[in-house]
Amino acid sequence: MPLYTSQPLKIYNSLSGEKEDFKPIHEGNVGMYVCGPTVYSNVHLGNVRTFMSFDVIFRYFLHLDYKVRYVRNITDVGHIVDDVDEGEDKIAKKARLEQLEPMEVVQRYTVDFHDILKAFNFLPPSIEPTATGHIIEQIEIIKKIIDKGIGYVANGSVYFDVVKYNETNNYGILSGRNIEDMLANTRDLDGQSDKRNPQDFALWKKAEPEHIMRWPSPWSDGFPGWHLECTAMSTKYLGNHFDIHGGGMDLKFPHHECEIAQNEACTGQSPVNYWMHANMLTLNGKKMAKSTGNNILPGEILSGDNNILSKPFSASVTRFFMLQAHYRSILDFSDDAIVAAEKGYKRLMEAVETLPSITAGNTSSIDFGAWKQLCYDAMNDDFNTPILIAQLFEAVRYINLLKDGKETISTEDLASFTAAVNAFVFNVLGLSDEKNADEDDKLEGVVNMLIGMRNQARADKNFALSDQIRDQLIALGIQLKDGKEGTTFSIQ
Repeated sequence: MPLYTSQPLKIYNSLSGEKEDFKPIHEGNVGMYVCGPTVYSNVHLGNVRTFMSFDVIFRYFLHLDYKVRYVRNITDVGHIVDDVDEGEDKIAKKARLEQLEPMEVVQRYTVDFHDILKAFNFLPPSIEPTATGHIIEQIEIIKKIIDKGIGYVANGSVYFDVVKYNETNNYGILSGRNIEDMLANTRDLDGQSDKRNPQDFALWKKAEPEHIMRWPSPWSDGFPGWHLECTAMSTKYLGNHFDIHGGGMDLKFPHHECEIAQNEACTGQSPVNYWMHANMLTLNGKKMAKSTGNNILPGEILSGDNNILSKPFSASVTRFFMLQAHYRSILDFSDDAIVAAEKGYKRLMEAVETLPSITAGNTSSIDFGAWKQLCYDAMNDDFNTPILIAQLFEAVRYINLLKDGKETISTEDLASFTAAVNAFVFNVLGLSDEKNADEDDKLEGVVNMLIGMRNQARADKNFALSDQIRDQLIALGIQLKDGKEGTTFSIQ
């Protein structure tokens, strides 16, 4: 039986404001969409925290034996500065400042995004679509919204009529905002004269002559609205109605609110069952901002090249630090906090490394089954990683008692306990044992040195020494493979 049948899960749904029993649309399958980065700069630490939260959620669904389709997009069109309908395209602005083609900007920062997430041990999503790869789908959605009488064309741009939509629907259902209050409190800004109402948002914008990124459409040469991108990509790969949509708390309004409106206007149904939002990250008690210098990039934590922290910290320590807070709570990043997290991380890893040396007995003096269920209870309660970590430190206490011979464990319980500790530490939380990683690096260095010595011996026609190096490595379980590109090795 799949594990999810015995581990009922509750998820906090931003739409209802309550924890709800998770019931997927299709049993055993989960469809999840998360708003990805706009690739015009290095990925922010706050973004990494959001994506890490959903990485753990993805990992836990997989651990529960669900089949998961996880879609996380790349916004490479470059929506408007400050996410409003007037202003300048972020990617185009960066391209002009650096005298680059916009897609050079996109490529540079997409690579940076992937490199950072790989360093922090993220699993790749099932699908990573780009906004520019789905212009046709976005145009088709706009046509449907216009046909329903909720989209209108003005001077080559297309807008979503929020007031018209609200006659039969609820614009504000996710954020709790009231359309009448929004209209009353919004002054008519210059440059919004094409709109019927100040709250209307762009589905398609006509490009000005100097605008670099543009595509042909029935209405003008232009570019799609920001909100429309995610509607097109989520529904293409997950259908008009799917399980989970996630993102940062800052996207709840207007981005996710507009997504709901577009979907309902287009298909007549609510697109998502569970809306999930990760909270923000602060630095030394204040909002992170480049302008004030209260800012640090993920790569700067790893390199130590910053004036915020006392030394470099590894990706696993940083990950462990972030998971000590629930994804829906604000997390404050500081030197003191990550130093403390490093100590906790090392204590946890030392205990995990001790497990293989524990000797089993005939009986168990501790109820390890109950401990294991408490770990599941933590994750089943809206993915509560801090409670799970607390249970893992209870496991550390057990391991130390077993090591000192103060408690006993049966062979069966030891196998189950070891498997559970490793599953929650490495598979669910996604931590890495960096001590072992360092040892792997050292082993690779030594073997490559011996390969170099063997190559020199062969060049000197000292075949006896060459064969001796090869044979002694084989005896140690290290197989050399000579090929056109040189010599590689594998551990048997």
